[in-house]
Formats: sequence, structure tokens, C-alpha cells
Amino acid sequence: MPQQGNRLDGIFANLLERRQSRNQLRKLTTVPEGSVDFSSNAYLSLSSQPAVQRAFLARLQAAIGGPPLLGSGGSRLLDGNSSRAESLERTIAAFHRAPAALLFNSAMDANMGLFACVPQPGDVVVYDELIHASVHDGMRLSRASKRIPFAHSHIWERNSSSVTETKDNHPVGKSLDTILQSLLQGPEGTLFQSGARNVFIAVEAVYSMAGDLAPLTEIVECVEYRLPQGNGYIIVDEAHSTGIFGDRGRGLVCELGLENRVWARVLGFGKAVGCAGGLILCTTTTRAYLINYARTLIYTTAMALPSLAGIETAYDFLSSGQAEPLLVHLRLLIRETHALLLALCARHNPPAELFRVSLEEPRSPVIPVLTSRPRSLAEHCQRRGYMVRPIVAPTVPRGKERIRVCLHAGNTRGEVEGLVQALEAWLVAWKTGGVGGDLDAGGAGQDSSVSGGAGRGKAKL
Repeated sequence: MPQQGNRLDGIFANLLERRQSRNQLRKLTTVPEGSVDFSSNAYLSLSSQPAVQRAFLARLQAAIGGPPLLGSGGSRLLDGNSSRAESLERTIAAFHRAPAALLFNSAMDANMGLFACVPQPGDVVVYDELIHASVHDGMRLSRASKRIPFAHSHIWERNSSSVTETKDNHPVGKSLDTILQSLLQGPEGTLFQSGARNVFIAVEAVYSMAGDLAPLTEIVECVEYRLPQGNGYIIVDEAHSTGIFGDRGRGLVCELGLENRVWARVLGFGKAVGCAGGLILCTTTTRAYLINYARTLIYTTAMALPSLAGIETAYDFLSSGQAEPLLVHLRLLIRETHALLLALCARHNPPAELFRVSLEEPRSPVIPVLTSRPRSLAEHCQRRGYMVRPIVAPTVPRGKERIRVCLHAGNTRGEVEGLVQALEAWLVAWKTGGVGGDLDAGGAGQDSSVSGGAGRGKAKL
């Protein structure tokens, strides 16, 4: 190997060692055979449903002798487009009550392509501080003049005379309303007041690390109030709400009846839908614009037929109502799991920094268990056959480390009870001095969540 390469490897090794010293080193792992899944995003367990598997295989069988099965042949602007892809886009747009849709190879590609090309010079992007990394990547490539975060799900200021608040001695950033007001001030304020410049507001319907829902109705009302000229464009990432919320899984925007007040929605098919790929719901004009300017669409090979067939199969399953029994079971499991976790806290009353769960009953299948020793707790559960993952900084803010319990329609009550028993064994070991593993991550803060019944209200995760 050339000496220059060796020097570069040395730089990389030092950076990796630094990350290891902070207990933040990422590694690829595989799920041991026989483990109970409390980690993946496949909330409806669609890919393991026999009816879905049979329908998918039937589609592939019917396609033999037609277009190539294993590749699309190029980008959609060259040879990779197909009538099947365009038909699927129309079907999904109609299902989600949108004018048009455009497929991407992933939700990450969709977000990057959208945010990179849509803001025009002088426009501003205002985003929830916990927005997904793909939105950050797209914003960095955009021509927006400013990118401004607002405090997570903090829409209106309680005290309009202040721009910041504190909660449990921790600073809370500016609200969405405060930021929109600030854009209307100063020399450039008239451009936003008149509608000559645009503001794009980026939020997620469900935030995957905490499982909490965005207050979408409040967001829409705030944007329409401050930007009455219609130059406030809300973009909702529905990757973790598609298939779970709304009639037959149409998403949170549809559940709240906001289809005509949200400018664009980004869907991800790798979660509850159980496939791969992404899609943007938008107007027909925006779709045409993205075809011309979204580089993550233009310069990549299009989806092959098996990917399209998988998405078709999943949407047939959802739209026909066959997923409803799975949703009923999943919602029951969410309530039961949360109740078991609260009972566990009440029995052992662990310190808040070691183990705590929000008092508020979760609405999504993601239940975070905040702990200053996420790796130790996750490894303990994994050794007992329950796959949960530690979530550490920088994925979540320092002091907000956790394990993330993801529930699925394929999980049983017995599996949940087994996981809670594993968590309890870890807490018992802590009481007797038997907990080892990772170093304390610096505490988990004092926000309003529960450890042994202490605290009230929704945690700021």
C-alpha cells in the first residue's frame, strides 16, 4: 500500500479511537438467529405475513418473460422508467389523497433531493431541531440563505416577551412562532411579509428516536397565521407514520385532515410498509420540477421490478384493509408494554439517570427507555435473546441516551413480558452492584419523565 494511504489510515485510526474513547463508535452487527425483534422499524411485520409473501411471489412469477426482473437498465430519465413505476405513483398518490407522487430509491434520497433543489436563493428553511440527518444533508446542498432550527415540537411561546425558556434548568430553544416572527422583522422582513420569499418548514410526523408525534395541527395554524400570503411551505416526513396512522395507514397528515394544508410529504417504505424505497407526495408541477432538478433522482439507477412489486403488494394489503387486525394488535401491545414498564419502575424506583420511561402513554410503536448506560442494558437484553439497540450521542443529544424498544405486530404479549423481565434482571443486578458495561454517559437530565413514579408530563426527548 502506498505510504500516503498509510498516513491517511493513521488519521482515520485516530478519529476512530477518539470516537471509541467517547463510547460512540459505530459497528456493523447482525441479528443472532432466534432473537426476538424489538429493534427493527418493520412495525406491521408485513414482510413476514404469508399472504403478503404469496402475493409478492405471484407478481414476480407473472412478470417472467416481460421486462427485466433484476435491473431497471438506468436512471428514470434514460431507460429506467416504466409504465409500472408511473402507475404505482398514481396509485400511491390517490391512496394518500395527494395530487401527484414521485418515487425515489430511499426516503433519504427523497429528502436530500427535495431540500437540495427546492429552496430558491433568499428562501429560508426552518426545521425541528430533531429532524432527520437526510434533511440536514439536503439543506447543506441547497441555495437557501438561512437554515434555522426551532426547539423540538415547540410551536408557540408561552411568554411572547421572551425568546427562550428553561425547563428543569435545561435551556429550551426558540419556538417556531418566534422564529417566523423574527423573519418578518428588519430590512428583509417585507419580502417574507409580501410573499416574495419563501419559508420551508421541515418536521417529522413521528420522531423515530423518541416515538413522539409532531403537533402538526398547531404547526399548520402557526405557519398560516404568520405567513398569510401562502409562502410558508410545510414538508412532513411521514417515514415512521405511514402504515400506522390514518385510515388504513394513510399517515398522520391524513388522520388530521391536513392534506390540503401541507405542501409536501416524504414517505419511506422501509418501515411499516416493509419494503424499500421512498416517495414524495406533491403537486404535479412540483413533481415535474423535481424530475428536472432533484439530483438524487436524475443521477441514480431506478428501482428494479422486484422493488416496485414489493411496494405494490404492500399497498394492496393496506388499502384492502387486511392490515387492520395487525394494527389492532399492535396498538394493544403498545399500551400493555408501557404499563409493564411503568410497573417495573414502581417496583424498583431506580435513579432517573439510570432508567426512566415517560409517564405519557405512547401513540407510536417506539418506546424509549432513557438510561445513562445504554450499551450495558442493550447487551444484557441481547444476551437473553431480545434484540434492542443502544442509542447514544451523536444520534441523540448527550444526556438523552437510551435503548429504543420498537414494537411490531408480530410480537406477542409473552415476548414483551420476557423483555421486561430481562430489563428487571438488569435493574436487580444494578442494585446488587452487578451492572457493568459502558461508562456513565453523563447523566440523562431531569426532564419530566418517570422513574419509580416521579415526574409528570411529557418528556422533552
